[in-house]
Amino acid sequence: MLRRIFARYSRGFGAAVIAVAALVTAANAGPARAAEPHSATHAPAPLGGISPTLAP
Repeated sequence: MLRRIFARYSRGFGAAVIAVAALVTAANAGPARAAEPHSATHAPAPLGGISPTLAP
């Protein structure tokens, strides 16, 4: 009986340790960096979706 309880809690504890390790790794990864810092050729579209060059 004690062996089954120990097995259940040890599996849960192991899963929690793996989950925390995955979260810490993901938090420390950070965003990806662009190869060239000025590679964007156009500005993002405005919220209305209308291009500034086509606006009346």
